[in-house]
Amino acid sequence: MSPRATDFEKGDLIYEGKAKRLFTVQNHPDLIWQEFKDSLTAFNAQKKGSFENKGAVNRDITSLVFRFLAKQGVRSHWVMDIGDCEQITRRLTMLKVEVVVRNVLAGSTAKKFQFEEGTPLERPLTEFYYKEDVLNDPFISDEQALMLKVVSKQSELDELKRAALDVNRVLIEFFGGIGLDLIDFKIEFGRDPKSGQLLLADEITPDSCRLWDRVTREKMDKDRFRRDLGDVKESYEKVHTLLKSAWESKV
Repeated sequence: MSPRATDFEKGDLIYEGKAKRLFTVQNHPDLIWQEFKDSLTAFNAQKKGSFENKGAVNRDITSLVFRFLAKQGVRSHWVMDIGDCEQITRRLTMLKVEVVVRNVLAGSTAKKFQFEEGTPLERPLTEFYYKEDVLNDPFISDEQALMLKVVSKQSELDELKRAALDVNRVLIEFFGGIGLDLIDFKIEFGRDPKSGQLLLADEITPDSCRLWDRVTREKMDKDRFRRDLGDVKESYEKVHTLLKSAWESKV
């Protein structure tokens, strides 16, 4: 029988990050209770803001994404939603790396190589960033990832790249279904302590993706906050509404 919300009770606070609070789940040591916050941060939390119900919007978007990915054979840590802005997820052994996939050059990467923002790539670019706030999450090569023991061997880095490209393929369809181009995104992975299986974790929201309107090229993501473009709340809510209309009944 599938679990119900009443089967779970929030336990002690484990960790509070920029966008979420993590709690234990009483009597379920293999699970985590995640609470999505209303806060907005950029540039490693040097810029801060918020808007009402952001946590609920991002929780719903993440849930839709993970359920759609599951239909396509991509497993994540998601178990179920609880309340307005919370989720129950599997407790994983997280890898200390962020995986970024770029379909189009934008932001700092376009600036770094002096490409015009919006330049499409012939094939997706996959990059690793060491997850360490005090170092500003620096880019790392495969060899550096092995030196830092993010994983133990090259085959695991290759597995991460394959998994990220699988996610990319599905997300292009997912966001394309509401007229948005997936420019780039950041994801995290962890391993199930029992099976060792690699699972997608964290979140996929306008906080972690660049999403551009296919026709107008309007930015519909956290760049609106980073660049002081305005209408941040309206853009997130529009993405949320469109995704629910397109996919809610199908996942």
